[in-house]
Amino acid sequence: MPNPTFNVKLASPSSILFEGKAESVTSTNSKGLFDILADHANFITLIENKPIIIRVADKLPLTFTFPIAIIYTSSNRVNIYTYSQSQSS
Repeated sequence: MPNPTFNVKLASPSSILFEGKAESVTSTNSKGLFDILADHANFITLIENKPIIIRVADKLPLTFTFPIAIIYTSSNRVNIYTYSQSQSS
């Protein structure tokens, strides 16, 4: 049985860097490491110079690092906003 998924959108002012279904989003904020999974509670956090890892079913994880980003989670949707281009892998 596949893992539940949710919608993720990663956007900068100039482009959409990722948009699609994911199984998890992982990063580190000032309180430590966290994971966002399907049906996560409402959540907002600031990420500074830490990897944001988006796991998509049957693909290698996508990793983005920005000087600063905001992650906002609500209603089984994760929106990630940044003002700059990333260093991704």
